[in-house]
Amino acid sequence: MSCRQWRWRVATTQREMDDAARIRWSVFGGELGLLSGKASPSRREVTCFDTLDTTLHVNVYAGSEAVATVRLLLPNAEVAANAGGTTGLDMEQRLDLSGLFGPERVFAEPSRFCVLPQWRRSEALAWLQAGLYAESRRRGVTHWVGSANLETDSHDDARLSSRVAASKGWVSPRWRVEVPHPSQASAHPRSPFYSAAERAQAEQGRLEGLRLPKAPLLFAKKLGARFIAEPLYDAYFDWFTLPLVVTLDEMPAATLARFQALDPSVSPAV
Repeated sequence: MSCRQWRWRVATTQREMDDAARIRWSVFGGELGLLSGKASPSRREVTCFDTLDTTLHVNVYAGSEAVATVRLLLPNAEVAANAGGTTGLDMEQRLDLSGLFGPERVFAEPSRFCVLPQWRRSEALAWLQAGLYAESRRRGVTHWVGSANLETDSHDDARLSSRVAASKGWVSPRWRVEVPHPSQASAHPRSPFYSAAERAQAEQGRLEGLRLPKAPLLFAKKLGARFIAEPLYDAYFDWFTLPLVVTLDEMPAATLARFQALDPSVSPAV
C-alpha cells in the first residue's frame, strides 16, 4: 500500500473514537483473551480515562480502514485532585511518580498501543509512533511515562525479562520508582514467557541470547525508552509490565528520520 494511502489522525468524531475502542477490544479481548472477565456486548474496550478532555486517541488508517491506535493521557488537574496525585495520569494511581516531575518537564502517558494482527508487518506501527510523537511535540510534552507489556502473568518470568533488559544497559541512570508487591498475581501463572531451558540458563548467570518480549525491546531500541522500576502487575489485564520513561529530546536519530520520511510534517522541534 503506498504512503499516500496511510494517515494518522487524532480522533475527534464519534466514529473515530469508536475505531479506537474496537481495535483495542479486538487485540486485548479477541486476540489476547485478556478481557474475558469484563463483559462487553458491544466489543469495545473503554475506561473512565478515555472521555477526558485531556485524553487523545491517535489512530492510523490504511485507506479508510482503521488499523492501529494508541491513547495519550495528558495531565489532568481534576483527576489529580480527586486521586491525590500530582498530574492525574493513570500510572500515578499505582506508582509514586513524584520523583520524575520537575521544572520544564511535561509528562504524558501513552498506553493501549494496538495494531491489528494482519497489519503488523506493514508500516502501521511506524505511522502510529510518528503520530504519537508529532502530537506530543505539538502539545509541549517533553517525556512519556508508561509501561511495556511483558506478555506474562508470571512474576518470575517478568523479573527475568527485567534482568535481561538491565543487562543490555536499558535501565535509567536518572530515575527509579518503587512498585507494590504483586499480591494479586496468581501463584500458578497461566502464561509463562520463558522455557525451562531459558530459566536454567539464567540461573547460571548467562543472560546473553535470552529473549525479551516485543514491547520492551521495541520501546528501548526504537524510542530510546529506559526502564525505571521492577515489573509492575497490572490487575486490569492480569499481566506484568515494565515501567519506563522516554525523553523525547533523546529519541534516536534514526527513528526521527524514519518518522519524517513517512510524514514530513513530523518535526523534532517542540
